[in-house]
Amino acid sequence: MTHLIEISDLTLPEIDELIATANDIVANPTKYADACRGKILASLFFEPSTRTRLSFEAAMMSLGGSVIGFADASNSSSSKGESVADTTRMVSAYADIMVMRHPKEGAPLVAGMHSEIPVINAGDGGHNHPTQTLTDLYTVNLERGRLDNLRVGLCGDLKFGRTVHSLLAALSRYEGNSFALISPGELRIPEYLYTKVLGDIAYNETTDLMSVINDLDMLYMTRVQRERFFNEADYIRLRDSYILTAEKMQAAKRDMIVMHPLPRVNEIATEVDADPRAAYFRQARNGKYIRMALILKLLGK
Repeated sequence: MTHLIEISDLTLPEIDELIATANDIVANPTKYADACRGKILASLFFEPSTRTRLSFEAAMMSLGGSVIGFADASNSSSSKGESVADTTRMVSAYADIMVMRHPKEGAPLVAGMHSEIPVINAGDGGHNHPTQTLTDLYTVNLERGRLDNLRVGLCGDLKFGRTVHSLLAALSRYEGNSFALISPGELRIPEYLYTKVLGDIAYNETTDLMSVINDLDMLYMTRVQRERFFNEADYIRLRDSYILTAEKMQAAKRDMIVMHPLPRVNEIATEVDADPRAAYFRQARNGKYIRMALILKLLGK
C-alpha cells in the first residue's frame, strides 16, 4: 500500500495489523516516541477540520516527527488557482508523507497520482473518509471485542455522510454484520452503495429510530451537514430529524455503544454523555493512536 485513498485500499489483515499496532502504541508509548524522528508530515486541509487535523498532527509529533501545512485553503496557493496536482508535486519536495482533506470528491486520488510520497485521504467531499473509518473500527473492536456478527444502526445523514459510506464499506466485509439504515427519505445512502457495497448483505431501511434501537449492538449517529446542502430551507427542515436522548437510550441494549464522528450539533443530547454506552469522545481519542499506526505503516516503520 502506497497511499490510503479509500478503506478498500486496506485488506482485512492490514486493518487487523493497524489495530494491533495502535494497541501496542497505547501500551508502550515510549517505544514509539522517536519512530519518525526526522520525518515531516504535510497537513493540507482545504476544508475545515478539528479532530482529524489535530489528531494527525498530534500523531506525527507523538512519533517524534514534524508537521508543516495549512488549515485553510485561503492560506494556500489554491486560492490563486493552483491545481491539486501541482500542489502535490510541490509538497512532495518538502515532506515525507501528506494528509489531505478537500471539498471535491477525488482530489486525494488525483494527489496520489502525482505524489512522490504517501498520500492519506482525510476526507473528500461526500465521498470517503478512510481514517475516520479506521478510528471507528478500532473503537468498535475495543468496545465490543469484535468486528463481526454485529447489528449496526447508521442514523441521520446517510446521503452526504462520507464517514457512513466508508464505515458501511468496511463493516460489510466482516462476516455476520447486518445494518439498519435510519434516515429521512431525502438522505438515504447513495445509489451506488446498494450495489457496490451492500449486495447480499442483510439490511433494512427505516425512518424510525425507535423501531430498531432495541436490536442494535452499535448506533452510529451523524449530523445533518449544512455545508452539503444547496438549499437552506431543506437543511432547516431535515436538521432535527433524529435527536438521541437519555429517554430513548432506555430502550437500547445495556451494552449497545453510541458512536459519532463529531462534531455534533444537537443530534445527541448532552445528557447522553454521562451514559457509559456513549463512546464518541473515547472514539475521538482513539483516532490519534490508529493514525500513528497508519503513519508508521506508510513510512515503512
